[in-house]
Amino acid sequence: MLSSGKQILMDAKQKGRCIPQFNINNLEWVKAIMETFSILDYPVILGVSESSIKYMGGYNTVVGLVEGLIKDLKINIPIILHLDHGSSIESCIKAIDSGFTSVMIDASSYDIDTNIEITSKVVDYAKHKDVMVEGEIGHIGGSEDGIKSNITYTNVLDAIRYVNETNIDLLAPAIGNKHGVKDLEPQLNIDLLKELNEKIKIPLVLHGGSGISDEQLIKTIENGINKININTELQVEWSKKVKEYIINNNEVYDPRKIIGAGIPAIKDIIIKKSNIFITNKR
Repeated sequence: MLSSGKQILMDAKQKGRCIPQFNINNLEWVKAIMETFSILDYPVILGVSESSIKYMGGYNTVVGLVEGLIKDLKINIPIILHLDHGSSIESCIKAIDSGFTSVMIDASSYDIDTNIEITSKVVDYAKHKDVMVEGEIGHIGGSEDGIKSNITYTNVLDAIRYVNETNIDLLAPAIGNKHGVKDLEPQLNIDLLKELNEKIKIPLVLHGGSGISDEQLIKTIENGINKININTELQVEWSKKVKEYIINNNEVYDPRKIIGAGIPAIKDIIIKKSNIFITNKR
């Protein structure tokens, strides 16, 4: 059974812990992530973008896949299923009605008043089903699903107003982090993060965890980040290993063997990254 993330993330906030989000793209990724975290005995958030939901067949298909694997693999750790960067109220409602236990409404490209209005409608709908809602203030740049955008740093006063007026559960601030593959490691504004953590009493989320050094990730956890999203790093490594497998085994046509060639690499990254979270399991 899927878990609601509200209490898990609030506990993380109170204890200075961080819960990881790894995005999923197919059955193999879901299975690899859940099996690894089951061994680690630590909660995990499965993030799903709208494009991945479409690729995998739809909202109900994603929920059915995840719930089926939880049952068949006898997974006993908390698993939170999260809509990542929901682009509209309608997409968030579809996710909630299908059984997602967490959604992100990303109205950060709008002005603050419109962002608050859109976010509030999602929160009002979600609260009746105990679904956690994440929102964004400022704008996290980089490339998400192939769409490039620039960073707009979070304004602290806007963030306070946004949290107070929407009653959001999680806040994703823009502190210099970027989505997607980056030529240079982002230089995060830790002072801004500290100020946000001091003035906002809900869990904070770091998007674009791929390509950020372990040292910087640990520093963000120490200064108030309670959820870190990682996606691109897994995609890059999986793609590399699958390409190598095809070159070295061009006679193989079984798609299970081809797709599966990248899974050990994904598990290795998950374990390495999770050392950060487990180390901070105070």
